[in-house]
Amino acid sequence: MSRRRPRLRSLKHKLALVFCAITGVAMVAIWFYVIPQLQTSLYHQRQQDLRRVAVPGSVPLNEAAATNIRTKPLDELVRAVADSADARVTLYGVQRSRGPDKVSWIQSDSHAAPQVDQTTAIANASARSRRVRSGYGRMNGAKVVQTAVPLVYRHRVRWVALYSRALTGVNETVSLIRRQLLVAGLIAGLLAVIAGYIVAGMLGRRVRRLERAAGRVAAGQFVEPLPVDSEDELGQLTEAFNDMQQRLSRVDRARKEFVANASHELRTPLFSLGGFIELLEDEDLDPASRAELLSAMHGQVDRLQKLAVDLLDLSRLDAGSFELEQERVDLAEIVEMVVSEFQPAMRRGVADVQLRLPDGGVEVTCDRERVAQIMRILVDNAIRHTPEGTPVTVSAARRNGTAKITVADWGPGLEGGEASQVFDRFFTGDAENGGAGLGLAIAKELAERMHGEIRLKSRPGRTAFTFEMPSE
Repeated sequence: MSRRRPRLRSLKHKLALVFCAITGVAMVAIWFYVIPQLQTSLYHQRQQDLRRVAVPGSVPLNEAAATNIRTKPLDELVRAVADSADARVTLYGVQRSRGPDKVSWIQSDSHAAPQVDQTTAIANASARSRRVRSGYGRMNGAKVVQTAVPLVYRHRVRWVALYSRALTGVNETVSLIRRQLLVAGLIAGLLAVIAGYIVAGMLGRRVRRLERAAGRVAAGQFVEPLPVDSEDELGQLTEAFNDMQQRLSRVDRARKEFVANASHELRTPLFSLGGFIELLEDEDLDPASRAELLSAMHGQVDRLQKLAVDLLDLSRLDAGSFELEQERVDLAEIVEMVVSEFQPAMRRGVADVQLRLPDGGVEVTCDRERVAQIMRILVDNAIRHTPEGTPVTVSAARRNGTAKITVADWGPGLEGGEASQVFDRFFTGDAENGGAGLGLAIAKELAERMHGEIRLKSRPGRTAFTFEMPSE
């Protein structure tokens, strides 16, 4: 049973917190970066608009600076220019001194009250440089955009027209955006939490399904393949789990079959030996019968020894602990050595093994002992499954970078069903041959470990096993 996770560590809460954190970070970035940038851009736009209307709008004031215009007409002209520019216009007089010129008094103002509390830094800069200057200042305590235009008469600045426009509209717009952003952030945070729980719930169900299935597999209860309902990472994980389960199922079946077959193969000779021992305990047994029983017992002992060696080899192959040596050898020499081991059977007429080897030999890089073991299995298999005296041919050759050793016999051949199962463990096509059905399985495993393969060609009257391996 799976352990219940703490609520705050569940996938739902984690995803919801992640979504909220992402939304919060985005809101903070907009609040402290995007909105200030927007406000600065709007301020700059106001400043540019004021400058565009201030420069041409100051032409009548520049003409008035060249005359001795009276106060009332000048006030009326200033108000007209201010109305045209949609800004407050303050006309400053410039005081001449030994130092830089600077504004010192208000000549006229577009508002009814001539008193105005505003900064004059922009106006002073324009008077000193005799150029149009724009920037920000303060008027009656509020921030405004300002454009100062110098009015030149006889090569000197007589007046400076200071245009001022309030930023109230911009500030109200920015404040509205901030309020709307705050509301949108709260809504987005709520939606993030809901979306996090929904997405996490969907993912959690799929993960729990995998978890439950993995628990059953761990307990040895294989389940039907899980449905793959998406192509995302969880879908790929589900496919991998299904593939793993199928492989584990095959391994489990193979393990059970291996244990059952091995037990059966061991039980048969052990029971036979037990029966022979009981017969030997009979004191009335004649010498000929006793010798026959001893010979049969030797046969069963040999069978047990071969079975034990085969089982050990298979277990080492399955465990991956089989180490292969690499050396330069001549396959023709190995074939001659292996065939010489069957000389006793050939002298008794049980087997007739013929060699067909090239004159120059066949050199390859391989494990000498393992190649010899494969050859023993193939030759012994050919002799064991053919009638006594049936010719068996062993040949070696090299072609197209591949070394080949072929063991062919002219026996009855294999049927289609048997041909497809000869490399299966514990498969014995003929129960009378005394084998355990492990030799060809071991040969196939060894060949594959050496990057080779064993091919079978069989037809009535001829069966050939060909061991192929790379040849440098």
